[in-house]
Amino acid sequence: MITREAKEKMLEEVTEELKQADLVVVTNYRGLNVQSINKLRGELRKENCRYKITKNTMNRLACRQAGVEELENFFEGPVAIAYSSDDPVAAAKVFKDFAKEHESFEIKGGMLSGQLLDSSAIKALGDIPPREELLARVVGGFQAPISGLVGALHGNMRQLVYTLDAVREQKESA
Repeated sequence: MITREAKEKMLEEVTEELKQADLVVVTNYRGLNVQSINKLRGELRKENCRYKITKNTMNRLACRQAGVEELENFFEGPVAIAYSSDDPVAAAKVFKDFAKEHESFEIKGGMLSGQLLDSSAIKALGDIPPREELLARVVGGFQAPISGLVGALHGNMRQLVYTLDAVREQKESA
């Protein structure tokens, strides 16, 4: 049996994780075996996301203490919570992909930077391209006008050379 002190310490940990996390995802893990849950944990760990199974009473108390009472509605049945302070898109993508592989797995909802999200919003978050790809698109957007300018200037220089060459040929033949 868990002592009262251990429960209080666990409550403090869950509360602190809720306060610090940018993304919180609540899932229903009913129908999954331990091996599947461990696989999900491993994938989430790669994205610096923690996935914990705690009692709903503990989760509700932690939500109240962290000031995110809106999450309490998701704590029905067997649930687990994921906390991510890193890239929320990467963590959401892991959940979206895992839900495709395991039909019994359900994303109930969550919170992103204080904004309550339903399951479809978390799946949509998982559809956003990775951070590196978005940065590459931004750099490409900056580079395109510069490349166009260089091409236009190069074309003008080429036309000038052709014109001068035509004038030279015309003078030589005259």
